[in-house]
Amino acid sequence: MKFTHDVIVIGGGAAGLTAAGGCALFGLKVALIEGHKMGGECLNNGCVPSKALITAARRAAEAREEKRFGVTLAAPQVDWTGVRGHIRDAIAGIEHHDSVETFEEMGCEVLLGHARLTGRQSVEVAGRTLHAPRIVIATGSEPVVPPIEGIHDVPYLTNENLFEIDELPGHLVIIGGGVIGMEMAQSFRRLGSEVTVIEPHDLMGRDDPESVAVVVDTMKGEGVRFVRGAANKVEGEAGQATVHTDGGETLSGTHLLLAVGRRARVRGFGAEDLGIALGGNGFRVDARRRTSVKGIYAIGDCRAGPRLTHVSGYEGSNVALEIVTGLPTKVDYKALPWCTYTEPEVAQIGMTEADARKAHGEKITVVREEFSENERAVAEGYVKGHMKMVLKGKKVLGVSIVGRNAGELLLPFTQSITGKSSTFALGSAIIAYPTRSEISKAAAFSAWEPTVFGGLPKKYAALVARMRRALS
Repeated sequence: MKFTHDVIVIGGGAAGLTAAGGCALFGLKVALIEGHKMGGECLNNGCVPSKALITAARRAAEAREEKRFGVTLAAPQVDWTGVRGHIRDAIAGIEHHDSVETFEEMGCEVLLGHARLTGRQSVEVAGRTLHAPRIVIATGSEPVVPPIEGIHDVPYLTNENLFEIDELPGHLVIIGGGVIGMEMAQSFRRLGSEVTVIEPHDLMGRDDPESVAVVVDTMKGEGVRFVRGAANKVEGEAGQATVHTDGGETLSGTHLLLAVGRRARVRGFGAEDLGIALGGNGFRVDARRRTSVKGIYAIGDCRAGPRLTHVSGYEGSNVALEIVTGLPTKVDYKALPWCTYTEPEVAQIGMTEADARKAHGEKITVVREEFSENERAVAEGYVKGHMKMVLKGKKVLGVSIVGRNAGELLLPFTQSITGKSSTFALGSAIIAYPTRSEISKAAAFSAWEPTVFGGLPKKYAALVARMRRALS
């Protein structure tokens, strides 16, 4: 077979762009295929627009506090058209990084159209058949629409159309209390909507419960209502949606948002014809992100595994390196970080306390530091939250943080968990004062405090003191 390219990448989201760009920068001939919008879900209807909305909502919330720190602000006036404009501006300010032109400059041949696998080394797109020894599938994921009675007879929102609504919801009913549901619940409440969240299980269930409790308490204080139960029937029309729960509650709102998770995009482009095996919600892959068909990789949201933009980028770079060098690369998620951008933020890296106790029982210890003892937090007047460091001996297994800008504090722990640095090094580091990052140093120092100031060091200090007195 005569190859037209060295590698074909299907999907122009975070995973596909990283893989394609990496291969092209090394001089490989790359075909990058995108069937919708360059930048994928994160840029167009995920991370970027949601964080822009959160920023607008935070501004409204701060103004709503009226008098604080001796400064009085006017009550906020929310203009939904202006909020939407800010969201569009954020996307426009970032999209050039993911544009066709940018990746053509890197050396990719970018093709816009629907891709279809016709063999393990061939893809059809826009009337052409491309051939390459390596194919990378990065087709992403889509919102799950749960099998609720009547759901397809009622207008509903997902993250794919939420940011394009024409008016601020009067009452937003959200089915799902995960990351998207919680971020959007707080944001729309702060912008002036009445908000109700329906969730049958634990809110933000993958996070540390103590961290989540701080956020839930904050959101309840801001007026978000939480209903424990499963939605089992929906009815209504545009402008009114009524949700019935298995607990007997009936809730009506002007808008309905579905936020119950995401489903991998695995069908409709020939993968099933090749017999590419599926796993739990996505293509089954090994640690190198190889599928069951030789020469074909699956990375990012389309494969079974964690669905986070930074994970997609990490897998894209790994696969690019393997294709370029011919040497195997493997993913390592023991220091996987994530953050939910509520106020306060909930940030996690590695194991939660519950994960660690399940794996190691009583062999773990937990060091806890409060933001109420952090002097920058006190000066700013935002002391809500804490940090929990989970250790086995002196080895960090995971860190849970809840507090303002908590996600910004995760970086040093990627090094600690992977063994590239130590808690002793972090505890003895010189950190600018006053900063919130001092809480990381405090937690690390607390892990070593019993050792540093234990019996043997005290005896040694006493011996030095006696010798000094004797010599004076």
